[in-house]
Amino acid sequence: MSSPSIQMAPYGSWKSPITSDLIVAQSVTLSELCLDGGQVYWLEGRPQEQGRYVVVRADPGSQTTDITPPPYNARTRVHEYGGGSWTVRDGRVYFSNFADGRLYRQVLDGSEPRPLTPEPPGRVRQWRYADSVIDQNRNRWIGVREDHTVDGEPVNTIVAVDLGGGSGAGHVLASGHDFYASPRLSPDGRWLTWLAWDHPNMPWNGTQLYLGEVVRNGGINQVEPIAGGATESIFQPEWSPDGGQIVLVSDRTGWWNLYSLDLATRAMRALAPMAAEFGLPQWLLGMSTYAFAGPDRIVCTYSQGGLGCLAVLDVSNESLTPVVTPFTEFGSMHAMGDRAVFRAGAPDHPASIVALDLGSGRHSVLKRATDILDRPDLHVGDYLTRVETVEFPTTGVETAFGLFYPPRNPDYAPGAEERPPLLVKCHGGPTSAASSTLNLGVQYWTSRGIAVLDVNYRGSTGFGRAYRDRLQLNWGVVDVDDCVAGARFLAAQGRVDGQRCVISGGSAGGYTTLAALTFRDFFQGGASYYGVSDIAALARDTHKFESRYLDWLIGSYSQEEARYRERSPLYHADRLAKPVIFFQGDEDAVVPPNQSETMVGALRRNGNPVGYFLFSGEQHGFRKAGNIQRCLDAELAFYAIEVFRTGLTF
Repeated sequence: MSSPSIQMAPYGSWKSPITSDLIVAQSVTLSELCLDGGQVYWLEGRPQEQGRYVVVRADPGSQTTDITPPPYNARTRVHEYGGGSWTVRDGRVYFSNFADGRLYRQVLDGSEPRPLTPEPPGRVRQWRYADSVIDQNRNRWIGVREDHTVDGEPVNTIVAVDLGGGSGAGHVLASGHDFYASPRLSPDGRWLTWLAWDHPNMPWNGTQLYLGEVVRNGGINQVEPIAGGATESIFQPEWSPDGGQIVLVSDRTGWWNLYSLDLATRAMRALAPMAAEFGLPQWLLGMSTYAFAGPDRIVCTYSQGGLGCLAVLDVSNESLTPVVTPFTEFGSMHAMGDRAVFRAGAPDHPASIVALDLGSGRHSVLKRATDILDRPDLHVGDYLTRVETVEFPTTGVETAFGLFYPPRNPDYAPGAEERPPLLVKCHGGPTSAASSTLNLGVQYWTSRGIAVLDVNYRGSTGFGRAYRDRLQLNWGVVDVDDCVAGARFLAAQGRVDGQRCVISGGSAGGYTTLAALTFRDFFQGGASYYGVSDIAALARDTHKFESRYLDWLIGSYSQEEARYRERSPLYHADRLAKPVIFFQGDEDAVVPPNQSETMVGALRRNGNPVGYFLFSGEQHGFRKAGNIQRCLDAELAFYAIEVFRTGLTF
């Protein structure tokens, strides 16, 4: 018998304190840490400031100071997704400014940031900068430049920019490949290493590691490839503190593992071989999963079964010692001496900036993405559900994976025989993975009585290269199969109502959503966030970084045009008879607005229930608080009215 304080109400109709305005009012994004002079710096994305990115510093007493003054925005659009937008050295911050793409130097004395590169010819025709290191011996910034001032496809190079000014848009050090990443100087400044790759590869398909000598005039000589190739993905090369070796992550065995490369012999030595992923898909520049914490010690993170682990590696004897923390996801690892700092999260911990004492094993949280759990007036922690890792059978007699979030709300109880509706979420990429960090956007649903399954469909990262490669030529097939299979699995177990399942995803996940609604008769509705409806149009009209990605996912467009049409939901819109809501940014260069608008028009002509939101000033992914809030509430309202028919529960 239920308690008098608990109300009986159907799943999906529960009221929750986790509201959309509370989520955006209390939340920031945290990324890109740096250590400098014993102080910790990181990057905060602030929806409340129209999505502005701010470099923040924590002093030894954990007091924080904003470094980037308004209106500056420390964000880059190299590869459109950015990453590696800033660095710090000896108390000076160097960052790319989003509005003009210019590189700036900021001395932390209260003065305005000073531009190091010239004004661009126009708002679109810019130079973009990212993923840098400071060459102190020669007083220059070395990093990736993407040149959009040229006609045709942008040109990516590694350049040097004089910190005193006067070098223009930068002096080219390495060119000739389609893409570059991870320029790293040896401790003595004599050698530079970097990653490069070419179309049609993405960095998780194959990259090459190069080594070059830095000569007296600052140029690069004796350039040679030293690791990697077209079918081997190299991630995060770093110099050892003594400069005698380069540590890197390679997937040559089928798993992204750590290796040491001896510069004298060019021999590669596995440091901790295991069926785990020490690397990540390089959608963003400047990513790091490990760091040297002394000459023979590395603090590192790796993923197994979709969850992250933390460990310390003794390079001399190759022993890996786990470090126990409450976290299940890690990133942006940096270390100095006995101190490591990183971004971490868990299903019951929001994304946080964490400092770890390697001697004692104790950790402290310097900053949380949200303080909503600390508010005693809300008791939000009482409404958080726990995540469950699930494995389920799918097509081809194979197994797929996911993270399942059952409904939870201490104020309500459902009817005895009722099963909850299910929202299936499909991550973007598609070469990416579901996050295990607390996401209040997920708890928004579960606290209202709607279960959530975040699917790691075949092609996701974190499960080895063989699993990742199952998506090759199969996008729109195996990912869709796995989303349906995951929902059917939970329904067969009696954990969800198989007649009230919806699907939602962004970008590539938006395509999977539309494909599932079009080509499978299972889900009762869905939401596409800047999703692809016409993959043929995407092949003709997208940005450089992903312009040949479809060759791997679908096949060469010139040879497989029929397959592109066959798998594009737009050309089969007459088969989609379920309610769909669309969300799109009007400045999206990755998936242009016409992808959503053409599909919306086709469905409206068919008489389908359709919703469409176009957000001004947003690109690929929404960063403004008001827009994030509107998306959550509009998606819930759409399902409540068109699918679940439970009434609104804001």
